[in-house]
Amino acid sequence: MNAHTRPADPAKLIKGATGDWEIIIGMEIHAQVSSNSKLFSGASTEFGGEPNDHVSLVDAAMPGMLPVINAECVAQAVRSGLGLKAQINLVSVFDRKNYFYPDLPQGYQISQFKSPIVGEGEVIVDMLDGSRFTVGIERLHLEQDAGKSLHDQHPTMSFVDLNRSGVALMEIVSRPDLRSADEAKAYVTKLRTILRYLGTCDGDMEKGSLRADVNVSVRRPGEPLGTRCEIKNVNSIRFIGQAIEYEARRQVDILEDGGTIDQETRLFDAGKGETRSMRSKEEAHDYRYFPDPDLLPLELEEAFVEELKRGLPELPDEKKARFVESFGLSSYDAAVLVAERETADFFEAVVAKPDGGSRDGKAAANWVINELFGRLNKEGVSVTASPVSAAQLGAIVDLIGEEVISGKIAKDLFEIVWSEGGDPRQIVDDRGMKQVTDMGAIEQAIDAIIAANPDKVEQVKAKPTMLGWFVGQVMKSTGGKANPQAVNGLLKSKLGIE
Repeated sequence: MNAHTRPADPAKLIKGATGDWEIIIGMEIHAQVSSNSKLFSGASTEFGGEPNDHVSLVDAAMPGMLPVINAECVAQAVRSGLGLKAQINLVSVFDRKNYFYPDLPQGYQISQFKSPIVGEGEVIVDMLDGSRFTVGIERLHLEQDAGKSLHDQHPTMSFVDLNRSGVALMEIVSRPDLRSADEAKAYVTKLRTILRYLGTCDGDMEKGSLRADVNVSVRRPGEPLGTRCEIKNVNSIRFIGQAIEYEARRQVDILEDGGTIDQETRLFDAGKGETRSMRSKEEAHDYRYFPDPDLLPLELEEAFVEELKRGLPELPDEKKARFVESFGLSSYDAAVLVAERETADFFEAVVAKPDGGSRDGKAAANWVINELFGRLNKEGVSVTASPVSAAQLGAIVDLIGEEVISGKIAKDLFEIVWSEGGDPRQIVDDRGMKQVTDMGAIEQAIDAIIAANPDKVEQVKAKPTMLGWFVGQVMKSTGGKANPQAVNGLLKSKLGIE
């Protein structure tokens, strides 16, 4: 479904003084390719080196230097295209995009214009309310990054760091299929997840590995597309949302005042939460694109693409469907677990029993999502650095399933394992944490409490909801170790409550 056929959603319209407006958003994501060396040189792509430390003679555009294409970057682009269910073009062409900028030593950027390596694809986006929609991908092409100008190092001069110059980028261009800031944020999140699963981009926005150019326009519902403005280089998902909301409102205010929107490039000022004009938008002819004479057209063999396809990992949508199908998880829980590949791997390790069988998926998911993730978030720890291993959490799930411990004891046990480590089963044995399932011992505790509280016994017969008070007293007297189901059943029969 493309931008022109997707019906306007009243909930996503902007209320203006003269009526409703629809936001139309398209995005160009610049994703840094995960590779050890740059697109056309052997210089390192490692983040955080000293300025101009990772620069070859090619990156610095020294006379007579020729680009040599990095085969791994090509493979990573093809993998990304396959992950986006996109057309892989067996022949693609590198072009020169000509413009002057101090941190672009060649005076041009090697990119792809008319013949990109990847054609049309799609990303399916799930929203928190359970709705889903498809964003069309127009193309994915390879290009080299520019360097970085530093304006705050000297009072009268700007410095240039070329470490990023020549680093491989995938530019992933969407169709204008997004209709709100929340949709745009969800789309970038999903795209980043797919790239991380594929291992083709680490998606680290703080290091500049993923940046977004956001195209925003507004129109009356059902009318032709309005004039768009492009917000350049937005480097966080939160800022993408803020930039869209500000820019859409700015355009609505101008149009309602009788003005017109100028097509231009804008920057988002995160400090002020607003966009500001940068330059009027260039058209493609301004860049004088032409095929790079130093690089032959890139020709791929079908067998090369097929081999890469066979090597792809299970992707988030397929993994989510399998979790729902195999483990009986809700769509929401499955979505939470597959949001990051490490999280999904951890969950699967919890579900897998050492003997090759599998544990109760729902119980495992509850413990991973509620107890473990809750604690990891609170402590600011990633799942890969979790103090509680998948095997330890699996053992806790087993102990609950076997009714060796209750849910309440399990939380205490989790706390001990988090702080001190150790084998959960051994800890339960050593510290006497097993729940009491001996009916005789539970019955004794119940009889003592009934005998000591005749007034409460009368009250509970008139008001059965008071049973919880008795359950609490029994649990207290047994140190929280009585089996709650057994306590409930025995209390009901002794107090004559249905």
